[in-house]
Amino acid sequence: MSNFLTKLISGFSMNKGGSGDSAIGVDIGSSAIKVVEIRRKGGKAVLETYGAIALGPYGDAEAGSVTNLPVEKIALALKEVLKQSGVTSTSLSMSIPIQSSLIFSIELPAQLGESQIASIVPTEARKYIPVPIDEVSIDYFILPKKESSFTEANNSLSNEDLSKNDGEKMNVLVVATQNDAVAKYRSIVSEGGLTSSFFEIEIFSSIRSNFEHELSPVLLMDFGASRTKLSIVEFGMIKSYHTIDRGGADITNSISKSLSIPFSEAEKMKKEFGFFGSPTEKSLADIVKVHIDYIFSETNSVLLGYEKKYDRTVSKIIFTGGGALLKGLKEVAINNFKAEVEMGHPFSKVEAPAFLDKVLETMGPEFAVALGLAMRKLQ
Repeated sequence: MSNFLTKLISGFSMNKGGSGDSAIGVDIGSSAIKVVEIRRKGGKAVLETYGAIALGPYGDAEAGSVTNLPVEKIALALKEVLKQSGVTSTSLSMSIPIQSSLIFSIELPAQLGESQIASIVPTEARKYIPVPIDEVSIDYFILPKKESSFTEANNSLSNEDLSKNDGEKMNVLVVATQNDAVAKYRSIVSEGGLTSSFFEIEIFSSIRSNFEHELSPVLLMDFGASRTKLSIVEFGMIKSYHTIDRGGADITNSISKSLSIPFSEAEKMKKEFGFFGSPTEKSLADIVKVHIDYIFSETNSVLLGYEKKYDRTVSKIIFTGGGALLKGLKEVAINNFKAEVEMGHPFSKVEAPAFLDKVLETMGPEFAVALGLAMRKLQ
């Protein structure tokens, strides 16, 4: 194994063995691939192994860099991280980037039957999709009214009243995914000599691993390398989605340029000090702050817009994604938002040796999507 792989693959592996079904989730991001394997033992989900590999070196760039690699290079990195993580199965569950999809909701008459809905949704979806309809695959979910009864605790109107005022409408969540994106990930799987159980848009995987049974609206903030993704979720369903085109790699680039240091050194400083600032570089914290201030400002605008539209207040913000591990981020966020702020802890959904508790709690946000995929497969 080459030297850069030795340094850039991280993970953990337990001794294999025992009975039970295993499930493997793979999250191919813009800067790294994350993999998680869990197994059902005695009716519980148990962590078998996890690992991550940086994609930058496969494109002659530094670890942490945003990449746009060809299928062959991604497949090579995927095979390597699976090998080093100790994954033995070749059947994977994989995520599709949210930027390759469009998520929106439409209202339809409540009395429509399933066959009528199936024929109407593609027609209505044309109003929202900016590309030819034959270039996307459409899926939809009827949001059940039964779940809306939870709002009675917060709203003065009952479901019956709301239904009357709404003209007997049903809400349908529509997901349109670019066929080219799905084809690309199928090619990665094929190139690696692997098979795929299913593909899922990353946000749904992240919700599965980060959420419990919150009844009030919750904002899931996914801090990625190239962008920050905002999903407002209520009763497990996405009510609002936005993307901020700024992420962890932008912070590293700014540190690199401002301090005239290599990207790799800037990435190391960012991870080591974050908001707390470096003893030798006092301006580090200010550089980080400029980007986070922008992200938080955009986020507050999204929250305000949601509250005005739905007359509902977001009660909690959950941080996930690798960028959520930035030191001092949570403390700064608490002073920026009215809602409760907490770090996602996806690995709390599975059993693992006690000595790994602190490591898994710290690294959890980075593996949320991969774990969410594995959880779906195991279910």
